Amino acid sequence: MTATGEDDVTARGGPWWWARRRSAVFDASLAVVSALECALEGIPFARDAGIPVAAGVVFGLVAGSVLLVRRRWPIAVVLVSIAITPAEMGFLMGVVGLYTLAAAELPRRIIGSLAGMSLVGTLIVTFVKTRQDMSRGDLDIGDWFVPFAAITMSLGFTAPPVLLGLYVGARRRLMESLRERADDLERELQLLAERAEERAEWARSEERTRIAREMHDVVAHRVSLMVVHAAALQAVARKDPEKAVRNAALVGDMGRQALTELREMLGVLRSGGGERRAPAASVPLAAVGVAAAAAASRAADDEGPCLAELEELVGQSAAAGMVVALSVEGDVRSYAPLVEQTAYRVVQEALTNVHKHAAGAKTYVRLAHRVSEIAMQVENEPPEEAASSARLPSGGNGLVGMKERVSALGGVFVSGPTDAGGFRVSAVIPAS
Repeated sequence: MTATGEDDVTARGGPWWWARRRSAVFDASLAVVSALECALEGIPFARDAGIPVAAGVVFGLVAGSVLLVRRRWPIAVVLVSIAITPAEMGFLMGVVGLYTLAAAELPRRIIGSLAGMSLVGTLIVTFVKTRQDMSRGDLDIGDWFVPFAAITMSLGFTAPPVLLGLYVGARRRLMESLRERADDLERELQLLAERAEERAEWARSEERTRIAREMHDVVAHRVSLMVVHAAALQAVARKDPEKAVRNAALVGDMGRQALTELREMLGVLRSGGGERRAPAASVPLAAVGVAAAAAASRAADDEGPCLAELEELVGQSAAAGMVVALSVEGDVRSYAPLVEQTAYRVVQEALTNVHKHAAGAKTYVRLAHRVSEIAMQVENEPPEEAASSARLPSGGNGLVGMKERVSALGGVFVSGPTDAGGFRVSAVIPAS
C-alpha cells in the first residue's frame, strides 16, 4: 500500500521534526545564509544604534539562525522577522517565514494577522527610510514617491510569499487527501476481494453439496432396488427359475437407468456451455462463484424426473417386493421443473429408506394437488419381524438432503416415527 502520514515519516526517517534528511539539510543551509545576511546587516545597525559592531554581528547571527526552526515553529520565525524589521535586518528570514506560515496547517485568521503585521511593519520602515533618504538629499523625487515606494515595497515583500505558501499548502493537502483516498480505495478493494473469495468458496461448497445430493438421489434408490432384487434372485434362483430371470432383467434395467442418469449428471458437470475453459490457474477467483452458480442453474434447468414418472417409481418398488399403494388427490397439473423434481426426489428417497430400514412393511404414498402448493407423504407400517432384509447400508444423509431440497424452495419438511411404530415423511412445497 502507499505510505502516507506517519508511515511515510517512519519510512524516510529524518532527524528531530524533519520528515527527510534532505529537508533538514535545506533548512540548515537557509539558516546559515540568513544568519550571515543578518550578521552583515547588523554592522550598520550597530553603528546607527551606537553599540559595538561585534554585538550587532552576534545579534544578527542569533536572529538569522531562527530560520532553522521554521517547519516546527513558523509563527515564532515570523514574529522574530517582524521584531527585527525596524533594524532593517532579516529580508530572507521574513520572506521564507511568511511562505512557511502560509503553507502550514494553521487557522487562516492567524496567517492573516501575522501577514498583516509584517505588511504594516515593512510599510512603516520603508516609509521612514525613504523619507530620511529624501531629506538628506539622496533622492530628488516628488513627495508622491514616499507612499508609493512604501506601499510597493511592503506588498512586494509580503504578498508573493503568502500567496505562494497558500497555494503550496493547498496543493500539499490535496495530495495527502488523494493519497488517503487511494489507500482507502485499496483497502476497500482488498476487502471486496476477500469477500469475493468467501462468496466463491461458499458457491463451491453449495455446488459440492448439490452434486452430492443429486448423486445420492440417483444412486441410492436404483442401487437399493438392485440389492433387493439381487437378494430375491438369490432366494428364488433354484425354486422359481422364471422369476429369477425376471428379477435379473429388472436388476439389469435398473443398473442401466442408474448409469444413464449418472452419465447425464456427469455430462452437465463436464460441459461448460460449449465454451473451452482456460486452465484453472488463469481463472480469476471471483469468476469461480459465477461459474459454480451457472453450473447449478444449468443443472436445474435440465430435464429431470417429474411427477408423471411417480407411478413408474412406485411400480419399481412394488416389483422389488414392497407392498406399496399410491393415492393422488386434487386436480393433476404441471408445476415448475424444479418443484416436480424435488417432489419426485422426496418420494424416491422415502421409498429408498423403506427398502433399507423397513423391508416388507406396507407403505402408503399420498400426493395432494392444492391451490397454491403440492403436498406429499410417504408412510410405512412397522416391518414384520420375519421379513427378510437385504442389509442395505445407510449414509444418514437422505433425510438431510430431502429437507435441504424442500427448504430451498420455501417449503416445509417433517419426518419422524408414527405412533404405530412405523415412519412418516411429509413435505409441502409452494406451487410457484
